[in-house]
Amino acid sequence: MNKIIVILALAMILVMPAVVATDVGSGIGISVTTQKFAPRVWMCDSRTTIDDNTENGQNGLSLAERKHNYAFEGESIHWTVLVMDKNKIEEVTEVVGTIGQSQGAGNDVEVECIRRGCDEQRTIPAECAARIDQFVLTTCDSDTMSFYDCSLTVETPASMHGEYFITIEAMDLTGLSGTMAENEYWFLNPTIALAVDGNLAFEDVMPGTLSYSNTILVGNDAEAGSGVILDMFISGTDFYDPTSSGARCSNDANGIPTNKLALIEFSYFVTNGAYVSGVATFDTDAEGYTNIPYSTEISGAERIMRWRNGPRGAAPSSDVVEADWNNGNALSPGSEMALTFKLDMPEPCVGDFSEGQIYFWGEAI
Repeated sequence: MNKIIVILALAMILVMPAVVATDVGSGIGISVTTQKFAPRVWMCDSRTTIDDNTENGQNGLSLAERKHNYAFEGESIHWTVLVMDKNKIEEVTEVVGTIGQSQGAGNDVEVECIRRGCDEQRTIPAECAARIDQFVLTTCDSDTMSFYDCSLTVETPASMHGEYFITIEAMDLTGLSGTMAENEYWFLNPTIALAVDGNLAFEDVMPGTLSYSNTILVGNDAEAGSGVILDMFISGTDFYDPTSSGARCSNDANGIPTNKLALIEFSYFVTNGAYVSGVATFDTDAEGYTNIPYSTEISGAERIMRWRNGPRGAAPSSDVVEADWNNGNALSPGSEMALTFKLDMPEPCVGDFSEGQIYFWGEAI
């Protein structure tokens, strides 16, 4: 009987629960996902347009005179932009200049921008208008931000011709991207041309007399829709008799008669809207006719309207409104200047002079 009791006691001990502490706890898993932040791009205050290196405009390398949205091969646009990626700036793989037929992301990449970081410029210029919702960014955080310099140069018409949106786009490792809000719209490499309506003919001119031509029209025949404004120039050469006729007319530098009709014997009168030669231009005679400079290139030509109160062939000085120069010597697409030429035929003179040129030039401004 005692033996049985001992066995039951041991069984009861084996099934008793064990207490190993005075408290108890349990855990639960947690899931955190970080937003994939699409890069933000803000254009700052350093946007400039630069002329090419071969044919500088009125303001040298600065294209300050360009008031319309066209650009030609070799000309360039420069931006400073601020880029932000809240994941980290190293996530940004490319900051590029793009062009395309529609605005926004995904257009053709034309140029890579250069990263400047934040070290040179810790304070974000107010002109950047950098903000996220209503929070204005004032300090460049090198962990999430960087300034970039971008410069897009217009290529040849073979690869860039027509109207395009141009912007700066930032792309990250995950494929997300963002562009600056200020998309630009440019007509690249528009075709420019001059239209000359009429012929210069002086028939049966009596030596020692004045003779006048019919009025001819010189027009801006630039590509439709381009808006190209042309600054107008004129130049010419002497004239010769193409036949062996024993011609004799103007004197040479030593006062000896030669077989040429000198360009100096020609002059012109021009009207362009409210503007007329003789009122504000150089080298005009009593009738308002202006001499023609010698040159076979635009570099030696002079403006058709040449202002009195400035260097020869130059734009007016500060006391003349800039618009007067633009309007007086500039042609918009489809518009014309009217020019009448005068010949002061020397005496004596014999011959038919048809070999030579009067050139008209247009330079986009």
